[in-house]
Amino acid sequence: MEKRHIAILGSTGSIGRQALDVIRQHREMFEVELLTANNSSELLIRQAIEFDVNAVVICNEDKYQEVREALEPHYIKVFAGMNSVCALAGGDNIDIVLTSMVGFSGLASTVAAIKAGKTIALANKETLVAAGQMVMELAAANNARILPVDSEHSAIFQCLMGSAGADIERIHLTASGGPFLNWTREQIAGATKNQALKHPKWNMGAKITIDSATMMNKSLEIIEARWLFGTPGEKINVVIHPESVIHSMVEYADGAVIAQMGHPDMREPIQFALCFPSRLNLSNKKLNFAELGSLSFHAPDLERFPALGLAYQALEKGGNMACIMNAANEAAVAAYLQDKIGFYDITDIVADCMAGPDFAVACDLDMIFETNETILAKAAEMIKAKAGRKVI
Repeated sequence: MEKRHIAILGSTGSIGRQALDVIRQHREMFEVELLTANNSSELLIRQAIEFDVNAVVICNEDKYQEVREALEPHYIKVFAGMNSVCALAGGDNIDIVLTSMVGFSGLASTVAAIKAGKTIALANKETLVAAGQMVMELAAANNARILPVDSEHSAIFQCLMGSAGADIERIHLTASGGPFLNWTREQIAGATKNQALKHPKWNMGAKITIDSATMMNKSLEIIEARWLFGTPGEKINVVIHPESVIHSMVEYADGAVIAQMGHPDMREPIQFALCFPSRLNLSNKKLNFAELGSLSFHAPDLERFPALGLAYQALEKGGNMACIMNAANEAAVAAYLQDKIGFYDITDIVADCMAGPDFAVACDLDMIFETNETILAKAAEMIKAKAGRKVI
């Protein structure tokens, strides 16, 4: 495999760190050109030195001087701010851009890399949630390949590789059920952030872990799957699979179902995207079928996890509705992590924003950015009103 030149946007987060672990195992195959981080300056400095990168961007401009002084002796270029991320992601020295920034913040840089015709290893699901149709059309116009990194979407992609272009009957997105799978609604209503952050299977960042606890992550993944695979929402099904061994399945018209399985480890889908179409060795735990015992599946409970139904509403409405859903969720999750609101306040705030007057059928990328700002402000007012109350 010819050496690939990589940019990792969000290198200090969970996905970024695991991507660098993949690269450590195959140093001869990758050259890390660009790393970016928001606030984690010390880790960014260590990563940049270890991988002898060409450039880094620290988005928090207050930390620019610290990073610049630390990396100057290593002849590593240092930049600051999101505009620098967007400018450098499309550089001629980069083949693949791993977009692992958390939340809506990843959209602008992903769009910049797409416009430059880069291969996108997409770990930022909010990019396709907020602006899926526009992003996919932009990728087609610029011959920019988008390879999924989410474990579920990587699984679907791998299942489709053996289909010879056959029509999809249904996509089955599997969900672990998160930390509250067997809790009552009353118990979930009083859940603390520390309880919500204890995911039983996956090691993820705080925001994504809370999304898993509410099952909003599946709502985001439904929308992401709709755009990645050109499949309407009514053909995307969610099934609870607590063991997290089957990462997703594709069902065809003849009733055949192809599943992708593996030990729950994000390094596998990351490596698959970075190395595609090659499959390389990976130092990870492998499945032992004799030890697995049984695998279980059941339908999700929309009463205990109302966030799951919001994706279908957003897809039915179209326009900027999914962007509204995403922005409200980002604001509400941040407030929950700051102990300002209760667990079910998250979903209530999202639903209230979606029911508001900000929906527009026709929109472009500029409107998507405007919608995001508007909804963040409205959600902040709702959070202020709810602060200190626990809503069941």
